[in-house]
Amino acid sequence: MTVIQLIISDYRKYKKYGSNVLVILFLTQGFWATFQYRIAHFIHSKVTIQPFRFLLLGFIYFWQKIIEIITGISIPASVSIGKSFYIAHFGGIIINSQTIIGDNCNISQGVTIGISGLGDKRGVPTIGNNVYIGANAVLAGNITIEDNVIIGASSFVNSNVHDNKVVLGVPAVVISDKSSKGYI
Repeated sequence: MTVIQLIISDYRKYKKYGSNVLVILFLTQGFWATFQYRIAHFIHSKVTIQPFRFLLLGFIYFWQKIIEIITGISIPASVSIGKSFYIAHFGGIIINSQTIIGDNCNISQGVTIGISGLGDKRGVPTIGNNVYIGANAVLAGNITIEDNVIIGASSFVNSNVHDNKVVLGVPAVVISDKSSKGYI
């Protein structure tokens, strides 16, 4: 998908939750952070002409910091995020620069997706498609969150989660096979 198609898919996802164009563009901090990420990721991954790339990267890193300060949402340009990404509420969202997030995912406020672990377990999470991550959840380490997963609020996930599971707790354990259908 092109950067414009990705931005449109994100916008449609926000619109699905009942907002109008003015609210989304001017009052929705999650959309601001996502929009800034899409532009920054495009420049980070596609622009290769050195003097121009250097200037653009300097600009996007500065722009990212401004958006991060205003919204409390940190999405580095090197993160890989699929289409239809949605941030439910602004504030306290930190995503490691090596994270991979699939299509059609929702993230709530206070979520941290970061590096952790020792040896083979050291790394960052890979998140599949149609994943809902509840408020204040922490995902850490070289783990895989497969498709159609719900991670409950205030959960700490440090091991793999298989398709269609609902996990909750510290550390997170499977509590259901309900999947994320209806949450996304």
